[in-house]
Amino acid sequence: MRPVLLIDFGSTYTKLTAVDLDAEAVLGTAASYTTVQTDINEGLTKGLALLEEKTGKLEYTETFACSSAAGGLRMVTSGLVPELTSEAAKLASLGAGAKIIGLYSFEMTEDDLEDIRAAKPDIFLLVGGTDGGNKDCVLHNARMLAALRPAFPIVVAGNRAASRECERILEGCEVHVCPNVMPKFGVLNIEPTQSKIREIFLGRIVQAKGLSQVSGLLSDILMPTPSAVLQAMELLSKGCEEERGIGDLVGVDVGGATTDVYSMADGMPEQMNTVYKGLPEPFGKRTVEGDIGMRYSVKGILEAAGTARAAELSGLSEARVEELVAWLREHTDSVPEGPGEMEDLDYALASLAVETAVARHAGTIEETFTMMGRTYVQTGKNLTNVKQIVVTGGSLIHTRRVVEIARHALWSAAQPASLRPREADVWVDRTYILAAMGLLAGRYPAQALRMMKKEMEKHGHSK
Repeated sequence: MRPVLLIDFGSTYTKLTAVDLDAEAVLGTAASYTTVQTDINEGLTKGLALLEEKTGKLEYTETFACSSAAGGLRMVTSGLVPELTSEAAKLASLGAGAKIIGLYSFEMTEDDLEDIRAAKPDIFLLVGGTDGGNKDCVLHNARMLAALRPAFPIVVAGNRAASRECERILEGCEVHVCPNVMPKFGVLNIEPTQSKIREIFLGRIVQAKGLSQVSGLLSDILMPTPSAVLQAMELLSKGCEEERGIGDLVGVDVGGATTDVYSMADGMPEQMNTVYKGLPEPFGKRTVEGDIGMRYSVKGILEAAGTARAAELSGLSEARVEELVAWLREHTDSVPEGPGEMEDLDYALASLAVETAVARHAGTIEETFTMMGRTYVQTGKNLTNVKQIVVTGGSLIHTRRVVEIARHALWSAAQPASLRPREADVWVDRTYILAAMGLLAGRYPAQALRMMKKEMEKHGHSK
C-alpha cells in the first residue's frame, strides 16, 4: 500500500481524500468545517480524525493540498479594449484559478482606485496593447497604481515595449513581468502569466491565508482549488501517455455562491460558411458565474431564468417559489430532508443554475447574409459536438435527480443560437474527488485518471 493524502481547504469545508496509489483506489473521504478565522489546523485535525475512523491509521507517503479558503485567490485585472486585452486578462486569471473581483478596461479613474483599495485583491494583473501597439493606456494605469502604493503584487503582461517602463513606474511595489497575454491581434499567450499567478499564490498568498501553519505536513502546496479542478478536467479529457481520456467535455460545479463551468474542447467553427468573431479561446476554459448559486446567490438564479421557469420545473406556484427563495437566502445552510417542496425547489434551482451558467460559457451563432450568400457568425466556443458532461457540487451530488439536472447543460430549442452540447453522457463526481485528482495529476496522472474513471458514476445519453 502507498497511501497519499489530498486536502482541499474550502471556503466552508476542509475536504480530505485518502488514496492508495498501488491499488489505484480511494480509501476514504471526510469533511470538516474550515476554521480559517481561528486556526486552520483545528478543522484539519477534526477532518483527519473523521477520515481515520473510515480508513484506520495510515502513514501517508505524500500529502498535497489546494485551497479556496478565505475567499480563495482574489484578483483584479485591467486591460485596454474589453473584447480584446481585457478579455485575455480575464481568461488568464480564471484559468489560473482566480476569482475576479474587479475588471477594468481603458484608462482607470480615481474612482476605480478607490474601489480597488477597498477590494484589497491578492494580485493585480495589468495588461494592455499588443506588442508594438498602444502603450499609453497601460502606462497610465501603471501610474495610477503607483499612486495607490499597493500592498498586493502586480503582474505586468501587456505591450512588451511598455513592460519595463511599467516596472520602473511601479518601483517600490512587488512587480512581476510576463510576456504579453495578447502579443498580436487575436492571438492568446496566457500560460506564462497563469504560471506566474500560481507561483505568487504559492509563495505569498498561502501565508496570508494562514495556510503556512500546515505547510510542514505537505509534500506540495498549493494551488487554488479551481485550478486543481481544471487540471483534473483536462486530464480526464485528454488522458496521458499511459491512459486514454474520455474526450471533449463540459464540467459544471454548482456551489452555494457561484457556479463554475469548465470546457475542454477546441470549440472552433466546423462549417465552411461560418466566420469566427472575437478572441480564439483556450482549449481548457473556465468561467465563474458569481450571481448564480444555490444559497448565497439564489436570487440571481431567479433574476436570470425567471420565477415562472422555476415554478414550472418545481411544480410550485410562483408566489411559493419567491417565498421559499427568500427563506433560503436567510438560511444558507439548509438542505432538503427528503421529498417535499424544498427538494422540488432545489431541483428547479440547480437545473436553472446549470442551464444559465453553461449558456453563458458556450458560444453563440447567428445567421447573416453577405454578397456570397448565407453566412453564419460564431462568437465564443462551439460545444455542440461535446459528448461528455461532468457535474459536481453539493446540490448535484446529493440529489436523486442529478442526471435530469445535468441535462439542462444541453442545447435547447428555447435558445437556438446557443452552441451547447447536443447530447452527452453524464459523469457524476459523487464523492467529490475532482479537486483531489487534480492535485494528484501533476505527479501521478495515470493513477489519477484511472481513479476518476473508476469512482465517478457514468450515465448514458439516452433521455
